[in-house]
Amino acid sequence: MKPRACLLGVLITLLSINSGLSQSDNPVTEVYPLMTQLRADRGSLERFYFIQNSPERRERFKLLYNDYLTRLGQLPFEKMAVGGRADYLLLKRDLENELALLSAEEKEMKVVEKYVTIGSPIYELEKKRRRGLHLESNQVARQLDEVNKSIRDTMKKLKQDPNLTREVASRAEGAIKGQQQALKSVFEFYDGYDPQFSWWVTKPYQRLDTTLTKFAAALKVKVDEASLPKDDGSGIIGNPIGREELLRLLQYEMIPYSPEELVEIANKEFAWCDAELLKASREMGFGDNWKQAQEKVKQTYVPEGYQPEAMLKLYNESVEFLKKHDLVTIPPIAEETWRMSMMSPRQQLVSPFFLGGEVLQIAYPTDGMSQDDKLMSMRGNNPHFSRATVHHELIAGHHLQGFMNNRYKAYRNFRTPFWTEGWALYWELILWDMNFPQSPEDKIGMLFWRMHRCARIIFSLNYHLNKWTPQQCIDFLVDRVGHERANAEAEVRRSFTGGYGPLYQLAYMTGAFQFYALKKELVDSGKMTYKQYHDAVLQENSMPIEMLRAILTNQKLTKDFKTSWKFYRPSPK
Repeated sequence: MKPRACLLGVLITLLSINSGLSQSDNPVTEVYPLMTQLRADRGSLERFYFIQNSPERRERFKLLYNDYLTRLGQLPFEKMAVGGRADYLLLKRDLENELALLSAEEKEMKVVEKYVTIGSPIYELEKKRRRGLHLESNQVARQLDEVNKSIRDTMKKLKQDPNLTREVASRAEGAIKGQQQALKSVFEFYDGYDPQFSWWVTKPYQRLDTTLTKFAAALKVKVDEASLPKDDGSGIIGNPIGREELLRLLQYEMIPYSPEELVEIANKEFAWCDAELLKASREMGFGDNWKQAQEKVKQTYVPEGYQPEAMLKLYNESVEFLKKHDLVTIPPIAEETWRMSMMSPRQQLVSPFFLGGEVLQIAYPTDGMSQDDKLMSMRGNNPHFSRATVHHELIAGHHLQGFMNNRYKAYRNFRTPFWTEGWALYWELILWDMNFPQSPEDKIGMLFWRMHRCARIIFSLNYHLNKWTPQQCIDFLVDRVGHERANAEAEVRRSFTGGYGPLYQLAYMTGAFQFYALKKELVDSGKMTYKQYHDAVLQENSMPIEMLRAILTNQKLTKDFKTSWKFYRPSPK
């Protein structure tokens, strides 16, 4: 057979196979080409317009997103199956959100316009540099000196100007750093290659670079102190966003509950945990003194040097359990390729417990830690506590998620912590239901984490609603969950200064409830087996779970879709 005929035969076979696929199995939807092109176009533009906060970059991305909104609107929504409609709605949501963020950036930049426009000549030089145009070096030197003088004059008057909000001050600082980045790009391109440029421009460049550094620092602290959160003694100063922004973000994530309703839900689940904790405490012989029972569990920590092996043992038990009950497909390469690393002491200040994914990061004391910190780390990472989360971090949690994300509908980039963390925590709920904890000590370990996730909802929302301080959050974790104080401090620091979004901490339990509700709808009803449900989730890739539900239940989505799925049902007594 000729090569062309061979290829044609393969293509026909593939097409015939694809035509028989269900919506859930189909690797792409009608929106796939647009999403793929957008990702590529955005990448090209980000590499080209790399100067952050520049007017040119902002306007170019406005054009990009508006263009793709127009192109999206031309697709035949009404003819699409549910998967295509979900992609359509989510892409539209993301494009509109990007435009809203650009509008917010523009609004903030107008407030600090007089500080930023001084450096506009730098932008023009960078535009010429991109195409390698020859520059009149003596004129460039003069321009840089003029900009330098204007900035220095402005800095002298800066104290007399009205103070800025922290957000606007940060934006101004970012704009000046962007100009500094542009200036460096110009200088490094011509320096050494154009002798005239080096001779004329080196000193003016150095002077202006130094001034820009000072200017950015001055703008950073040009903040109305009355608008800043105060240090309550914890040393943790975050940025509470307020109720209005919480509501906006919840709508974006398709969570149809208010912050207050979510706190109420978390308190109900906390009450369930309290009841189960007392049962385990009584079973251990400590009556209602659950803290004493928890203390005994904490004392089961692994001797120094043996924590990685202990985690491997827990992993093997977890995977064996998943396979025994045929709960999810585990590809052999996924099992083969996960590995371990050790966290640095610095990292453990923010992440006091092990983390996962393809690499299981072990949190355990190092020789440079103090005696108290060593003991707190060992106690907080004891085997019973860790038993609850090894499947969260590896299989069927984060490692399997990442593995499948790269292999099924990889074009879907609707990343959301409610899917990522919700899925991993969902497994803790399922394995509890299936009697994975083998002893009351195991139950106390699993309940510790379940209470912790309830607490995350409560303390993070109360903080962002300006009701709680970081210290109150720390005390809550110590008193109500049983955290070691150093670990509680690390957790709160991680939540408010670790680069996580405001909804990230509540996404764990909230997302888990969504997956659990969908499990009831599809598995408990007999429509799917556990394995079919779990595989379907992983093969649809990351997205708001209400959209996933629409796909798996074949709902008729409309163009004016609004989030409405009230997924929460109290845990059974």
